[in-house]
Amino acid sequence: MARDRKLLRRRARVIAVSVAALTATGAALAGLPASAASLPKGHDVSSHQKNVNWSSAKARGARFVYVKATESTNYRNPYFSQQYNGARGAGIIRGAYHFALPDRSSGRTQAAYFVHNGGTWSSDGWTLPPALDIEYNPYSTKHRCYGLSKAGMVSWIKSFSNEVKRLTGRHPVIYTTTHWWNTCTGGSGASASNHALWIARHESGAAGSLPAGWSFWTFWQYGNRGGLPGDQNLFNGSQTQLRRFARGY
Repeated sequence: MARDRKLLRRRARVIAVSVAALTATGAALAGLPASAASLPKGHDVSSHQKNVNWSSAKARGARFVYVKATESTNYRNPYFSQQYNGARGAGIIRGAYHFALPDRSSGRTQAAYFVHNGGTWSSDGWTLPPALDIEYNPYSTKHRCYGLSKAGMVSWIKSFSNEVKRLTGRHPVIYTTTHWWNTCTGGSGASASNHALWIARHESGAAGSLPAGWSFWTFWQYGNRGGLPGDQNLFNGSQTQLRRFARGY
């Protein structure tokens, strides 16, 4: 995701979409991001981007954005309100994401903290479902999967997802990389069901192989440099389909 707290790390993310939504978005994109001019462009931001000029972002092609809301249960993006509400004011579809630290507290606890600090959803057509950013531990190279077993990680993700669904009515999008998902969950297809996939892959001009359990990606984070603030993303469908996805259809 977008860098935060001055952590200079490139992140790969995946967010999963329900089978119905994935079917609606069509086949996975082939070729370079630059060749996908018809796909809605978006980005993701955190406190690293501070006060974003949203009118400028819209003029440069932004059609959606994910904004970092929280991390664990002790951090809330101090720029969240400006970014989240500012995007909406500029006519950009927006959503909130949570950076997971599964070694700090339960999935249910972090989900509740997230939802109560910005990770809400409404069917207004301007609000993307909440997103879970789950990736290698940026604070420990020794415990890259947060010290959890594969089964423990799957259980943590399910706990987070179930609480988000209970509180908002939507399962979260899951942002991850194929390598992380297959390494830390053992390629759990069960955890992928009912979730939209937001895949992070910066190394080439294609989304590449997907994590086990997904046949399509819904969002693709393809780079951390480009015309929009933060990381660069695409939605795998039309603008109309993006709005329908936001509404929960």
